[in-house]
Amino acid sequence: MIELDGNYGEGGGALVRVALALSTLMGKEFKVTNIRAGREQGGLKAQHLTAIKALKEITGAETNEIDLGSTELYFKPGKFKRGMYEIDIGTAGSITLLLQALILPALFASAKVTLKIKGGTCGKWQASVDYLQLVLLPQLQRFAGRIELKILKRGYYPAGGGEVVVEISPKYSITKFVNLETFLEEIKFKVQKIDLVNKGRLEQIRGVVNVSVELADRDIAERIVRATESALKKYGVPIQIRVDYGKSQSIGGEILLYAIYSNNGKIDFTNPIIVGADVLLDKSKSSEEIGKEAAKKLI
Repeated sequence: MIELDGNYGEGGGALVRVALALSTLMGKEFKVTNIRAGREQGGLKAQHLTAIKALKEITGAETNEIDLGSTELYFKPGKFKRGMYEIDIGTAGSITLLLQALILPALFASAKVTLKIKGGTCGKWQASVDYLQLVLLPQLQRFAGRIELKILKRGYYPAGGGEVVVEISPKYSITKFVNLETFLEEIKFKVQKIDLVNKGRLEQIRGVVNVSVELADRDIAERIVRATESALKKYGVPIQIRVDYGKSQSIGGEILLYAIYSNNGKIDFTNPIIVGADVLLDKSKSSEEIGKEAAKKLI
């Protein structure tokens, strides 16, 4: 039995999410106490609870009785099964934080896994679904036959209601190896290491501003784009920032920027060098301030 103290480090939910992912991948059970003890409101939140319930459905995992606010979890994993699964966080709880517990074992499942998830698509203290789609998943593509995230609907705080579909077709199934060591050796031999140290030359800057349709008449997104482009034009590379107004249950929005680099003039799509930064809409800040802040974070 692996025993974990949820108060370790900053005492946040990442410890639980990563433990769930590794436990499911490696087939090792664990127990964690003091869950999120470092947070003002400790215990399991909606996205943690939903991730655990999803893993129970997808893998047949076993747990103790848990609920919102539970501070102790016993988790005995099962095997990640192929198929399509619908997951509803039920709040603006983070879709991307939930996926921290699911993507890793799904990458090395026996066959294709499709996850249709409802919840929050961006918010404080999380990467947005756009960041996942445009910055992280291109790095993980090397491990999969195919990995794709589609954004069907935006979900902002407090109502949530966003929807995404994640499709993962594994390239290397852990079930085909006699043990974990053999599996890891195969991955090391066949998959290029992630190398983000040598950035190379900046080739282009891209982005997306997603905003509730209610804000369209005030040109919120367009003003953010203009301020961002003005702050970044000194780099002399193409800048493409897409505007996406959409219907949502709560009013909100975000800008995501990402920069793409090349090595000797060539963009390496097997080991892409992409850095990203994002800023949420904030009633206390003007569109121009948000655009400048996003550019500063990317720089």
